[in-house]
Amino acid sequence: MKTEIMNYPLNVLLGTFMWFVSLASFSQSSVIKESQTMESSVLNQEVRYSVYLPAGYEVSSRKYPVLYLLHGFGDDETRWIQRGNVQAITDQAIENGSAVPMIIVMPDAQKSWYLNSEVEEFRYEDFFIQEFIPFIEEKYDCRTAREHRAISGVSMGGHGAIMFAAKYPDLFSSAAPLSAAIWTESRLAELGQKTWDSFFEKVTESKKSDKRINKFTMENFGFFLMESTPVDKLKSIRWYIDCGDNDSFIFGNMSLHELMKDKHIPHEFRVRGGGHNWSYWRNSLPYVLQFVSDGFMKN
Repeated sequence: MKTEIMNYPLNVLLGTFMWFVSLASFSQSSVIKESQTMESSVLNQEVRYSVYLPAGYEVSSRKYPVLYLLHGFGDDETRWIQRGNVQAITDQAIENGSAVPMIIVMPDAQKSWYLNSEVEEFRYEDFFIQEFIPFIEEKYDCRTAREHRAISGVSMGGHGAIMFAAKYPDLFSSAAPLSAAIWTESRLAELGQKTWDSFFEKVTESKKSDKRINKFTMENFGFFLMESTPVDKLKSIRWYIDCGDNDSFIFGNMSLHELMKDKHIPHEFRVRGGGHNWSYWRNSLPYVLQFVSDGFMKN
């Protein structure tokens, strides 16, 4: 055997060795699948999403917990990849042991606020719950119990994380809104008309400041949901809330913190130096990954 090996040309042996090294390296690298598509019958259109698959996913037979990571207003399914640096940050967190290997799913929600619109037949909430989660869990090797499903997001996506967790505590075990776009009743009434129209003209019919607090906003906007949802349901969720001290949404997030304290809802609340930007959110992501991982590991 030794003689046979030595008779092979050196370049062939070296090439074979490098091929095996390359294959092993590839199989142990995380993968980003950007702008994948699925057909939605609820929305009657194609929906894009991106997904992070941890190192070893392609060659493993195990199933993984899932974090749904939502984008902000005006962004799409690529923003966490291109601005949030999600792959490198998650790789490092898994490598240093602060996070467990997980699948991260980043759907495109347009400017829907992740809601079923009041003004047109665009039912994003129904799509997400009825179609998207089942689609992801069929296509990828996901652990499907609520204990292994978490949700997070920035700005509009932070609102989405609060809304989905409060409405569907049977589906999510942890929620980590970052710089969540939430307003108290008084702040929502004071919101400038131009800003209101820019944000919500495709979501709600309530235009004037004296008609903004109505059945639709009370049932769908984050702060009001946290006021009206039964406390026992909110307590079933692990909450992590994070907002910069120079963020325009700090008042809403601090008010949410006070509300949850008054209701004796356990949660972690973090305020660090920074504003409403990707520099802050990139620094927040490792904390989110550790927080949801701690929840995954408890079950």
